[in-house]
Amino acid sequence: MNKDLTVGNPQKVLWKFCLPLFGSIIFQQIYNIADSLIAGKFIGENALAAVGNSYEITLIFIAFAFGCNIGCSVIVSQLFGAKEFTKMKTAVKTAMIGSAVLCVILMAVGIGGSGALLTLIHTPSNIFSDSKLYLDIYVWGLPFVFFYNIATGIFSALGDSKTPFWFLAASSTANIFVDILFVKTFQMGVAGVAWATFLCQGISCVLALLVVFARLHKIKTDEKGKIFSFRLLKKIAVIAIPSILQQSFISVGNIMIQGVINGFGSGVIAGYSAAIKLNNLVITSFTTLGNGISNYTAQNIGAGKTHRVREGFSAGRKMVWLLCVPLVLLYLFGGKMLISFFMDNPSEEALRTGIEILRIFSPFYFVISVKLVADGILRGAGMMRQFMIATFTDLILRVVLAFLLPQSFLGVTGIWCAWPIGWTTATILSIFFYNKKYGSCKP
Repeated sequence: MNKDLTVGNPQKVLWKFCLPLFGSIIFQQIYNIADSLIAGKFIGENALAAVGNSYEITLIFIAFAFGCNIGCSVIVSQLFGAKEFTKMKTAVKTAMIGSAVLCVILMAVGIGGSGALLTLIHTPSNIFSDSKLYLDIYVWGLPFVFFYNIATGIFSALGDSKTPFWFLAASSTANIFVDILFVKTFQMGVAGVAWATFLCQGISCVLALLVVFARLHKIKTDEKGKIFSFRLLKKIAVIAIPSILQQSFISVGNIMIQGVINGFGSGVIAGYSAAIKLNNLVITSFTTLGNGISNYTAQNIGAGKTHRVREGFSAGRKMVWLLCVPLVLLYLFGGKMLISFFMDNPSEEALRTGIEILRIFSPFYFVISVKLVADGILRGAGMMRQFMIATFTDLILRVVLAFLLPQSFLGVTGIWCAWPIGWTTATILSIFFYNKKYGSCKP
């Protein structure tokens, strides 16, 4: 059901819109974690390391899909809020065509360069072949990743956060069972993990697109819109490109950091792979809520109701902090249990690494969550220059410190310390940019 986010009490509207996003977050992370969990439990520690190693490269492809999602979602939200439905439909078609072209280019790069990328990050020889196998299969499923992201972006732009939840719930649940079937029953190894994801993403993507087109067909317009518009493509690109750069450069930075980590052996890699999946569960949760706030902001700006943005920030901050409390407590005191969940017989090094990462990262979730709420408003308002400044500050600090700090007395622990330093600095910047624009906004 389409929902106008420009009317009603801002806090109640945003809470109601974002509640299904909480559910979507859970199932999205089940989807992300399932591959590593099944690999570690039913194949072994090396398989977990291989999937985790490839995961850092897949995040580059996801960055492009996510950028297309945000670009489409923000522009469609603004047009929906302004009741310009003909242009809105053209924007949807334009986003899909542009994303298809981009997807084909990335597939060509991925198919031809997966081995080189794995070599570039110093992938250990004992996990190289499995890492490449997983990555090659993943690349063939990129169209599903791209168009599913476009579909969910459109749902969110129309104020519908429930439909993506149901798709994610069904797809992620199915992914677990298919993972187990392919790996445990059919003994397909790491390939089984990759093919399970391919299959479930494909079905979910096709069904989501069918519902999107049916939903758009019900929105009546006075005239037939264009199939493609360069002007709207430019508007989408203005939002999408900085988001792509943000996510892809973070991924490139993580790949560089992965190269440093790989020098410490497969035990540290396995521990990091498990811990970073758990960390990404939290960060993706905050990012998803930030996306919801982007849609809320864009609709209200499109409707000329900028005074509602400040109340949206306040509601968003409360939501992410409520989410932080149980997660921080769980990661601080339940780290051993969580890391062990990924492996039947983890080595002492893998277990120690994973626990240490969670204990260093988790207290700073209260900090980075506020940044991602502020970033949601900056994106929704089209303030992409400020958004990029804060984001690249975080990235540069993390990468530089991840190379420098291990050379000190901290050793490998220095790598993990780079995250909180980058997060804190970037949060200060994002809040400054938000306050400068909307801090004194009145009705």
